[in-house]
Amino acid sequence: MADPPNRPIRTIAIDGPAGAGKSTIGLGLAKHLGFLYFDTGVMYRAVTLAALQRQIAPDDEDAVSQLAENVLIEVLPPRVDDGRQYTVRLDGQDVTWAIRRPDVDAAVSVVSAFPRVRQAMVAQQRRIARDGNLVMVGRDIGTVVMPDADLKIYLDASLEARAWRRYRELESRGTPSSYADVLTSMKQRDELDLSRATSPLRPAPDAFIVDCTHMDADETLARVIALVAEQNAARPGTQAQPAGVAVAPENDR
Repeated sequence: MADPPNRPIRTIAIDGPAGAGKSTIGLGLAKHLGFLYFDTGVMYRAVTLAALQRQIAPDDEDAVSQLAENVLIEVLPPRVDDGRQYTVRLDGQDVTWAIRRPDVDAAVSVVSAFPRVRQAMVAQQRRIARDGNLVMVGRDIGTVVMPDADLKIYLDASLEARAWRRYRELESRGTPSSYADVLTSMKQRDELDLSRATSPLRPAPDAFIVDCTHMDADETLARVIALVAEQNAARPGTQAQPAGVAVAPENDR
């Protein structure tokens, strides 16, 4: 799936912890490049929601795994003009906003850690990736789903900054919550994502680390677009920037 080094970048993996802005940046980058945008996290959220709807305990590994292997999850272009980035359907039902509920937030890391759940979802994600010209966003894209992606980005930010962003997102949608609760939930999710046995959250060795703690969405997107342009320019005759380099905000350079 990897392209020769003299061809433009066709596959981009964006990973990072919850609340770092992966969805916003991934979508903006895909629109800029004319690529397909695919947020793999919505698939795990949909499985989690399905379990909650069926009153299956999120920590019941066998039942949740069987559900993941049989449920129908569709990720489609936006079908409603309500600010959504995509339409997610679960067994034909539009669950685009339901998968962002606090109870889904609290349980999705448990569900996504189950090996059979990840195996079922990764198989679908790899099929989509084969066509190229896409920006795929998640927590194990550069390490597991697309280890040979042309460009890998790890988007990071402090826990406090990420919790504040998620709190404001929930508030803007009229979802009752508190910053303290969001902070606690996000800290627990980080711990689960970092420590799970299957596909733990971590940057790929050759990922570019972009810390957006002190950048807003527009500044972060501009930096990522510039990074893609830099790497495309480097491909014809020179090696890309050394692996694992941290990309500082422009005003810190």
